[in-house]
Amino acid sequence: MSQVQSHDRLYQELARKLFAQLASGKFKIGDRLPAERDLADTHGVSRPTVREAIIALEVQGYVDVRVGSGAYVKKLPGAADAPEFNVTAFELTEARLLIEGEAAALAATNLTDDELDQLDALVARMAETDGGGREDVSAQFAADKAFHLLIAGGTRNAAMVHAVEELWRMRASSPESALLHDKARDAKVTPVVDEHSAIVAALRSRDPGLARSAMRAHLAAVLDHLLFATEEQAVEEARQAIASKRARFSRTGLL
Repeated sequence: MSQVQSHDRLYQELARKLFAQLASGKFKIGDRLPAERDLADTHGVSRPTVREAIIALEVQGYVDVRVGSGAYVKKLPGAADAPEFNVTAFELTEARLLIEGEAAALAATNLTDDELDQLDALVARMAETDGGGREDVSAQFAADKAFHLLIAGGTRNAAMVHAVEELWRMRASSPESALLHDKARDAKVTPVVDEHSAIVAALRSRDPGLARSAMRAHLAAVLDHLLFATEEQAVEEARQAIASKRARFSRTGLL
C-alpha cells in the first residue's frame, strides 16, 4: 500500500469514528471536540491526520472550526447521513510536489528566454498583490496558477501539461482542498514570492536538478503552511515558517 493510500485510510477512518460519536449523541450541538493533540494521542494518529478528518466533517457542516479555540459541533448526523470524502489539500500538494518537481526538471532545458521573462513578470505580479484584499487574493491566485502552468508547458510534453492542469482543477473543485486553502488565505499564508523567484533562478541555470529541488522545496513549504493554517497559533507560526524558509533558501544560494 502506498503512503498516500495509507494516509487516506487513516484520516477517513478517524472521520468515521468522530462521525459515529456525533451520531451516537456523545456530543451535543455547541460542544467542543477534544483538542487536536488529544485526538491524535487517543487514536494513535498524526496531527495532520486529525486535521484532515476534522476538515472532512467541517466541509459537510457537522463542525465549526474556530482558529485559536477548536472544533465545535454545529450539526448532528441524521439516520440516513454518512461521511463523504474528496481529495484533500495535503494529498493534492503531495502529488504536486512529485509531479511538478519533475516538470520543473524537464522544463529547465526547454524553456525559452522569453518564457523565463514571463515567469519573472508573474512573480512580480504576485509581489504587487501580496497582502491585499479579496481582489488582490484572486489576482495572486491567477498569477500563481499561470506560473505553474507555464512551467508545465515548458516541458513540451502534453501529458505533463494535462496532469498539472488537472491538479490545479482539483485544487479548486475539491471541497476539502478549497476549504483548507481558504483557511490558509485567512491566516495570511499566501504564495511566497521569494520561493517563486528561487524557482525561476534555478530554471535560468538550465540545471534540471536545481529546478527540481527549488520546486520541491516550494511545495514542501506549501504543505507546512497548510498545516499551520489549522494550528491554534496559525498566523504567528505561519509567519515564522515563511521566515525560516526564506533563510533556508538564502543559505542554499537559490535566492
